[in-house]
Formats: sequence, structure tokens, C-alpha cells
Amino acid sequence: MTTEQSAEEHDTADKIPASTPEGNKSKREVLKRTPFSKFRKVHSNFKSPLQGTDRAKVSPAEEVAELERQRERLDAEIAQLEAEGYRVDELEQHIDMLHEYNDIKDIGQLLLGRIAAHRGTTTRALYPQFGLELDD
Repeated sequence: MTTEQSAEEHDTADKIPASTPEGNKSKREVLKRTPFSKFRKVHSNFKSPLQGTDRAKVSPAEEVAELERQRERLDAEIAQLEAEGYRVDELEQHIDMLHEYNDIKDIGQLLLGRIAAHRGTTTRALYPQFGLELDD
């Protein structure tokens, strides 16, 4: 590349209008990024989704008292369930069994999804083929 070619390219680059604030647009138009919206005021002040409530603040002592009352109600409910024959270890066993059931069901759904993708159909269409109800 010669110096003449370099100078020519540099001159043509200077003739291309740049998108800068010095152009035809005012500075405010250049800095405005959000387009006009007729449905809501776009350039309004930020409003937090956590609005303050008119509710009076509860003192820590009142909050502790309410929590103690709630604990007493829950203890009474637990005592009633134990009186009816329910046991904590039985509840834990049921929870473990529900977790295992959900894990197995998730694996079944994953397999149905892969079969459906392989066959080019939906999982819904596979349910009757495998004897499953849609509510399962």
C-alpha cells in the first residue's frame, strides 16, 4: 500500500458522517434509549414494587408474644394428631416414599419425552400407547 492510497482512504473516511452528538440530532435525542410508548409513561421515576404499608409497626415484644401463641397452637395440633395415633417417624417414612415416587415419576417423564422426540410426536400422544392416564 502506498502513502497515496493510504491518504485517499483516510480522506474518504473523513467524508462519512459519524453518528455523534454534533450531528443533526440534539444531545437529548442521542441519549434517549427507550422508544416512545403510547401505553405507559416510559421515562417516569422508578417505583419500587415493595410499597410501604400503612400498618403500624409491631414492637419486638408483641412479635415474640405472637410467635409464642402460634407455637402453642401448633404444639396443641401436634398433640391432637399424636392422640389420634399418628407418629413422627411414620410421617418421615411417608415423606421419604413420596420423594422416591416423585423421582421415579420424573424419570418416567424424561423417558417419555425422549421417546416422543425420537418418534417425532408429543408425550401426550404416547400416554394411551403405554396405558397411562393424562392425569397421572
